[in-house]
Amino acid sequence: QVQLVESGGGLVQAGGSLRLSCVVSGSLFGGNGMGWYRQAPGQQRDLIATIVGSGAGTPTYAESVKGRFTISRNSARDTVYLRMNNLKPEDTAVYFCNDLGPFLPWGQGTQVTVSS
Repeated sequence: QVQLVESGGGLVQAGGSLRLSCVVSGSLFGGNGMGWYRQAPGQQRDLIATIVGSGAGTPTYAESVKGRFTISRNSARDTVYLRMNNLKPEDTAVYFCNDLGPFLPWGQGTQVTVSS
């Protein structure tokens, strides 16, 4: 059974940093392109960062996070990370990881709250 478990969120002041983790179990993690998504209250869920299956390609980022967020993966640990620096209040959202498609069952996500 495929399971995605996100962690690492929390409350942080503007300008602070967090590192999110996503453990993938029950899936062929090594071959999948993975992404981080986020959903703010009342908003749609948006893709903000992607990384290819091997991790060798160039990650991609939404303009809103480019230069501040870094996606990486550790295939040996079936884990995808999102390092978030210089956080802004508009980064407040629930953060999820998932395949780039077709989607795996969504995890619960991890809440990130950035205070001004």
